[in-house]
Amino acid sequence: MMRYIFSGVMLLMAMAGCSEKREFRDGQWRAELERKDGNNVVFNFEVKDSAGRKILYMRNAGERLVVDSVTVEGDSVVIRMPFFESQLRGALSGDGNLEGVWIIHLADSFRAMPFKATYGEDYRFTGHHSVGPAGVEGRWAAVFRSSNGKDTVFRVGEFSQKGTDVTGTFLDAGGDLRYLEGIMDGDTLKLSTWDGSTHAYYFTALRRGDSLVDGKYYAGPVNYSTWSAVKDSAAHLEDQYAITKWNKDIPFTFSFKDVDGHPVSFSDERFRGKVVLVQIMGSWCPNCLDETRFLSSFYDEYRSKGVEVVALAYERSTDFARSAKAVRLFQQGFDVKYPMLITGVTVGDPQKAAKTLPQLDNIANFPTTIFVNKKGQIEKIHTGFSGPGTGDHYEEQKKEFYDEVNGLLTKNL
Repeated sequence: MMRYIFSGVMLLMAMAGCSEKREFRDGQWRAELERKDGNNVVFNFEVKDSAGRKILYMRNAGERLVVDSVTVEGDSVVIRMPFFESQLRGALSGDGNLEGVWIIHLADSFRAMPFKATYGEDYRFTGHHSVGPAGVEGRWAAVFRSSNGKDTVFRVGEFSQKGTDVTGTFLDAGGDLRYLEGIMDGDTLKLSTWDGSTHAYYFTALRRGDSLVDGKYYAGPVNYSTWSAVKDSAAHLEDQYAITKWNKDIPFTFSFKDVDGHPVSFSDERFRGKVVLVQIMGSWCPNCLDETRFLSSFYDEYRSKGVEVVALAYERSTDFARSAKAVRLFQQGFDVKYPMLITGVTVGDPQKAAKTLPQLDNIANFPTTIFVNKKGQIEKIHTGFSGPGTGDHYEEQKKEFYDEVNGLLTKNL
C-alpha cells in the first residue's frame, strides 16, 4: 500500500507546480484506477456545467451517481465523492486528459491508487470478437476463492446481455456487489465497477459450455481472488433471515447519540408501542447506501401508520465528530427523517455486537435490519440488502419488507 501512497504524494506535489490553465471539459470520460499488475479497474463518468459550476455523474450500468463537489483551480481538479470519505485529486495534462490519485480514508490511515481519465471516450471495454454462440445471460452459481486458497465465498451471478454488452451483479450474504458493467468479447467476460467506495472491482472469466472458468477477481490496489461458475437457474443463497441469531432472554435495548449529539434510546416515547426497524449500517458501506435510500422513502410512507426506523452506525473511527460528519452526508443525501445514531464502536471491532446490542450473537454483515414488534421484541433479523442493481431480487426484497411490517402492524400480541 505504501507505494501507492508515495506515488500519490509525489503526484500531488507535481500538481502544485503546474501553472498553465487547462479546461476540465464537459462530456464523457473513461477512467482507470491503476493496479501495479496492470489489471486496472475501469469506470466511466460524465462532466456537465450546472449553474456555473461543474458536476459529475459516475456511471455504472443503470446507476448514475451525482457528484456535486468538484473544485477546479487552474489545472488542478478535486472530485469529492458524496459518501465514503473518498476523493479523486488530479491534474489536467496538455492533451486535456486527467491524471492523479484516488484517496479513501480508512480507520487511522488512507488508501491511495493512481488513476487516469481520458476525455471523449464513452466505452468501458473494447471487444475484438463478435459475441460467441453462448453469452452469459441468466443466473450462475459462483464460487470465489482467496488467493491463498483458504477462504471460499459462494455467490449468485445475475447477468443481462444485449449484443456484446453485459450488465449485472453478484449476490452474496451481504447483499450484492452492486452495478457491474462490461462486455462479452467472444468467449471472454469482462466486468467492472467503481462508485467512489472500496467497491473497486474488475472481473474476468472464460465461457466454456455452461461454465465460466479461469475467473479472476481484482479488488482495490492489490487484492486478487479466483472464481468459477456454473449456469443454474435455481441457484440461491441461504435464507437471509436465518444468518443473524439473537437471545430472546435478553431485553432488546440501545442508547446512543444522534449526529447532533442528542441522546436517543429505545425506551424513548417515539418507539413505544410502535413497529420499529433498526438499521445496522455504516457510511462506508455501499449496500447501506442502497438500503438507506429505500428506508428513507419507506419511512415517509409508513411513519403515520405506527412505524419507526432508526439507524445505528458503525464507522471506521471512534471519533464522534468524524463519524457524525460522514453519517450526516447519508442523512442529507437521501433526506432521511429518521434518527441516525453513532454507536462509537468501529466496524472492525470483533466485539461490536457485545458492546452495542448484546442480544445479538453477532453482526455478520452490513447492513443488517432488525424487525421489532410493538412490544419491543425482536421478530426477525434480515442480514444484507440486495440493491436495485439486482433487478427482480430488489423488488422481491422490498415486498418482503412491506409484508413483514404490515404483518407486525396487524399482529395481536
